[in-house]
Amino acid sequence: MVSPASSAAPASAPGSVPDTGGQGGMFSSLRIRNYRLFAIGGVISNTGTWMARIAQDWLVLSLTGSSAAVGITTALQFLPMLLFGLYGGVIADRYPKRRLLLMTQSALGACGLALAVLTLSGHVQVWHVYLIAFLFGLVTVVDNPARQAFVVEMVGPRDLRNAVSLNSANFQSARLVGPAIAGVLITAVGSGWAFLLNGLSFGAPLIGLLLMRTSELHKIERAPRGKGQLREGLRYVAGRPELIWPIVLVGCIGTFGFNFPIWLSAFADDVFHAGPGTYGLLNSLMAAGSVTGALLAARRASSRLRLLVGAALLFGVLEVAAAMAPTFWLFAALMVPIGIFGLTFNVTANSSVQLATDPAMRGRVMSLFMMVFVGGTPLGGPLVGWLTDEYGARLGFAAGGLVSALSATAVGLVLARIGGLRLHVDLRGGRRIIAFVPREAGSPEDPADTPDTSEARRLTAKA
Repeated sequence: MVSPASSAAPASAPGSVPDTGGQGGMFSSLRIRNYRLFAIGGVISNTGTWMARIAQDWLVLSLTGSSAAVGITTALQFLPMLLFGLYGGVIADRYPKRRLLLMTQSALGACGLALAVLTLSGHVQVWHVYLIAFLFGLVTVVDNPARQAFVVEMVGPRDLRNAVSLNSANFQSARLVGPAIAGVLITAVGSGWAFLLNGLSFGAPLIGLLLMRTSELHKIERAPRGKGQLREGLRYVAGRPELIWPIVLVGCIGTFGFNFPIWLSAFADDVFHAGPGTYGLLNSLMAAGSVTGALLAARRASSRLRLLVGAALLFGVLEVAAAMAPTFWLFAALMVPIGIFGLTFNVTANSSVQLATDPAMRGRVMSLFMMVFVGGTPLGGPLVGWLTDEYGARLGFAAGGLVSALSATAVGLVLARIGGLRLHVDLRGGRRIIAFVPREAGSPEDPADTPDTSEARRLTAKA
């Protein structure tokens, strides 16, 4: 067995995340055989998943003519994560993750095939889509934290950030291909064939998991059976600002800022009066930006919480700008930077939280991360869908972007406060206009230094 990863880097101060020293290049994780198998299987199944997402959204819109119905479908898919997500993390910490993934990937493939049979047979109704979306979400309650936490077992803590970035690049690369294929299939032969190919695509990760060399997996301590493990995980996160505030920001933006199935389908149909091909194009352009953001993230050796906040702020501002775009091509062009900053935010949040978490707690922490990121969709999806139906796609999109930008600003100020920083504005020429600087000891707004605050300032200054 390779050198075991029995512990992660220690938790850091609010302004920085431990640097594990990975300097092997943009694709360093792909040198590891087990991770290569995981990545190859992932790109095939992710392509199928994106095909199915586009086909599902368009099928529901065709059956109902309602953006709110698309929002309900998305909400039902992510409702189980909101209700049971933390329990999925307990399961992921307690059982072998490779074995869990073999079961969950098989179940996800079965959901895809069931929807394909209903659609191809001509018997599909909107409640069928709702039910299968909910069942799909139930499986992902366990699949998401197990898959997130399994990455470190394949690559170790040194290459974790690189692997997380490449996972995102993998997912978004499939997003370039999947919507385009789905658009052609829906137009030519209908949604059912996209669902069929999605169901079959889950065979690829299953084969990859079966071919892995278990002796080369990094040994990670598993949590024993016991009472109070869920509460233990929540207390662990609540006591660490470098975990709780990024997760709060992820929850706000995941709930209100990432409702693209609702917005893009509404813009394609109602604003630009186009078909599924245009919807697929908009998704592909956003994916192109996301791949760029993921590859740029893969080159960075460490995570910075100021990068997290900055990317989230720009993401929200760009959403507001896109909502007001007067022409289709300007709207389409803005999808690329939205993809870049949205993915930069997501990768930075994911890797910084994982690297600041003890291995035995990683499943529970990542289940909370995924719960607030995608589990907020059952709350935000129907609300955003209602806003879009009642007041138009532009207002719905702008509202999501405004909430994202305000959330990033609020969390950034909180983190700066915790780290002993204050906002400094300098209008003199040749200087940085806006920056965070250490608060002066003894100032009216700042209590005298204590060992804790001095240490927080020292570490935060490195951010």
